[in-house]
Amino acid sequence: MLGWSIVSAVAAVVIFSGATWETPWRRLVEPFLVSMVFTLCIVPLAAFIMPRVMPAVRGRVPFPFDWALLIPVMVGIGITGSFAAIVPLRALGYIAPGHAGRWLVASFKQSVLMTLIFGIAISAVEALRARLDDTTMALRTKERDEAEARRVAAEAQLASLESRVNPHFLFNTLNSIATLVHDDPSAAERMTTQLAALLRSSLDSGSVVVPLADELKLVRAYLDIERARFGNRLRYEVRTDGDTSAARVPRLAVQTLVENSVKYAVSPSRDGASITVHAAAADGQLRIDVVDDGPGFVVPVLPEGHGLALVRERLAMTFGDRASLAIDSKPGRTAVTIDVPS
Repeated sequence: MLGWSIVSAVAAVVIFSGATWETPWRRLVEPFLVSMVFTLCIVPLAAFIMPRVMPAVRGRVPFPFDWALLIPVMVGIGITGSFAAIVPLRALGYIAPGHAGRWLVASFKQSVLMTLIFGIAISAVEALRARLDDTTMALRTKERDEAEARRVAAEAQLASLESRVNPHFLFNTLNSIATLVHDDPSAAERMTTQLAALLRSSLDSGSVVVPLADELKLVRAYLDIERARFGNRLRYEVRTDGDTSAARVPRLAVQTLVENSVKYAVSPSRDGASITVHAAAADGQLRIDVVDDGPGFVVPVLPEGHGLALVRERLAMTFGDRASLAIDSKPGRTAVTIDVPS
């Protein structure tokens, strides 16, 4: 405020006192001090009122009509500040008795100029501050979304890792490998490689999205391992239609859907179930269907931490509203569909 007061006082002296570079500085001291009295009465008043009035006016009246309300407010501040400056000048005897009204009229232009200079400066500062606040909010929102995406991905990674190191899954897989070592060494080697790939994928903290081909490779590896456990109770098919070479999906997303089918369709049924994974790309979208013929389930609202809920959150964090997850479950058929941009 002191800086703006000095700037306004100097501007008033230059404009209204006819000062030039050749004017002796002693002749400028008195008008400068008088101008400082006016500015020190006007600027703090404007600094208090304008930051409160401007947001209220601009929130209701669009530019440039908002200035039709702001300028009269500034003029009122200038007149009020001038009256406040005349009072001490009159008390000190600088203004002769009976001349206060003449001073008020004479100082009108100077007061309005000071107020407009400071008011416009405040307007510019407030506009920059509002833009800074918006930018800061957008940055914080982006950081929050990124942190949330990392959290959801970590939860999905943890859930996948827990399923891999589940004692039953791991021991059954190792037992199957031990059995195959004598009967079919090549199959034992293949299953060991598949198990290593699954564990490596669960521990991988790299890219959030992976090519669809890599994801489906892991799905096949997982289903092959589980078929060694369930035998003919687990029947599956994985196929793709169209050009899906450029398609990318959240890592372990399809894998989670398949695990869900194994858990709720194959495992509880004596006859097992069939699982079909079908991916098709068309019109810039990739659709992945994971369908099983199990007993189905009713989940109106997926509980927090559920595998499908985590996939839905990851889709939203990765692709926004361009991706979706839909569930259609009834006895004899459950279909979980993912739509993502390809």
